[in-house]
Order: sequence, then structure tokens, then C-alpha cells
Amino acid sequence: MKKLFTMVFVVASFAAIAQKKKQKQDIEAIKSMCGCYEVSFNFAETFSPNKDYEFYDNYSTGALEYVLPVEEENDKIVLQHLLIVGKSMIIKHWRQDWLYENTDFMVYDKDSNWKYVSKDAKEVKGQWTQKVYQVDDSPRYEGSATWVHFDGKHYWENTADAPLPRRDRTKRSDYNVMTRTNRQEITDYGWLHEQDNDKVLRTSSDSLIAQEKGWNTYTKVDNSKCKAAKDWWTRNHQYWADVRTVWDELFSLKKDLALNIKVEDEMLFQRLFKLGDEYSDTTDYNSGQVKTAIREIIQKHIANDIQVAKASNY
Repeated sequence: MKKLFTMVFVVASFAAIAQKKKQKQDIEAIKSMCGCYEVSFNFAETFSPNKDYEFYDNYSTGALEYVLPVEEENDKIVLQHLLIVGKSMIIKHWRQDWLYENTDFMVYDKDSNWKYVSKDAKEVKGQWTQKVYQVDDSPRYEGSATWVHFDGKHYWENTADAPLPRRDRTKRSDYNVMTRTNRQEITDYGWLHEQDNDKVLRTSSDSLIAQEKGWNTYTKVDNSKCKAAKDWWTRNHQYWADVRTVWDELFSLKKDLALNIKVEDEMLFQRLFKLGDEYSDTTDYNSGQVKTAIREIIQKHIANDIQVAKASNY
């Protein structure tokens, strides 16, 4: 019996060591997405079950983008993307949070509604959740999967429902959910964001409108090309840290969320960006005062019965 116990203990110890080693590999892969990149965004519709469907034109564009880690703690890494337009114009772009063995999810339903879902710890053991946020740090989509390190390849792949992408949001009403299969793979030139997307009309059931292929390449360039983005973040990082804090207060309620993206002819991101401009380079920055203003803006756009202030002691 003693011998059996010893064997079990040894096996468990080796398993724990292997898991820690694997987790370290995962962290290295996630953090390797940081840096200065020339990005190419490419999308093409590939299939529709409707023989009369008129395929939309391919979409292709490029940008210079800076990706930096803005938070790093146990089992959590937050990466912020900043777009560089021209020589000095900076646009705060999307954000991706990586959480290890996370069990709390905001799952997109449709029409700017997210459902809170709690998963069993066994479902996400050894996995990383990628939580993707809009430019204003409101939720977009999230999913959990295992990072794969095999045959010299390093990638993560998951399928999750999401709102319409910006390129379709103002142009189309024939679908209201994008079911995204996202694959993020580390490459010798930087990294690749490959997508296989279903454009779905969700009512009482789902109807496939069209399928789309996405191929976004992040080619690493010298960090000096992204100096303007670094400088912008130095001036604005505290404000956006406060924005993240207020959203986290809201998510900590673990409730469904419905948003009105546009209220009184102004978008949520416009209000938050405008407030951020007011506090950029402010020498007497008051974090408490700023977070109160942020809460008021977000509350204005919440469509269901949730009060941000209730979580103000988060």
C-alpha cells in the first residue's frame, strides 16, 4: 500500500511539473505577440447555401500596429493593440485578455446582448481563455482552448459567437451574429490570425447566410517605427486602466449584459474617447473622479437592469 501511494505521489508530481512547463510555454507564446507590426487584414466570402446569394467584395487593408502588455499577473496577461495612422495619429484598437483556467464567460447572444455563463473547472483545465474587447473595452467575444506546441508549431484555436465586425456593421442587416473560428499561430515572421467565420442570422434558430475566410498577418518590424504609439500610451495608460477597472466592476456582477451602442446620436466609444482626450496629459489626474465619469457614461449605454455603481467597491 505504501509503495502504491509513493507511485501515485511521484506520478502526480511529474504531472504537476509537466503542467507548469506547459503553462510557461503558453505564456511565452502569448507574450510573443507583443511588438511593432505591419499588419495585413484580408477577408473573402467563400460559400453560401443560398444559390442566389450575391457575394460581397473581398476586403483588404493594412496598418502599422503596436501590441504591448498592459497587465501581467498570475494566470492573466492583457495585451493592448494600438493602430498608427500616418506618422503620429494613434487609435486605440482591440484588446485581448488571456486568463488561465478561467470559468467566467460573457457569451455573445445577438443584438449587443451577452449571456453570463459559468463553466466547471474541469472543462477548462489547462486551457487559456481569450477575451476580446472592443476599442472602448466593452465586450466582444471570448472562448477557451488549449495552446498547442507540437512539431515546431505554436497555436491556439477556438470557436465563439461575436457581434458583426466593423467592416459589416454599418453596411449589412442580413445577418446579426458572426460565429468565428479563430486560430492564432506564432510564426517566424511574427504571428498569424486565421479565421473561418460563419455569418449567421439568429432568430428563434440560426440560419447560415455566408461563410468567410480571414487571413491577418502580423509581420514584426523594428520597434522604433511604433514610437508614436508608445508615447501615446505613456500619456493615456492611466485613463484606460480606469476604464478597464470600471468594466471589470460590471463583469464582477456575473449577470447578463445588454448594451445600446448608440444613445442620443453618440456612440459609446465616442463618449469614452472624448473623456480620455480631456484627461490626456492632465497633471492633476484624479482617478476616483475619472472612474465616476466613466461609470456614468457606461451606465447611459446599458440597456438592461444593471447598475454599475452597485459594483463600485470592486
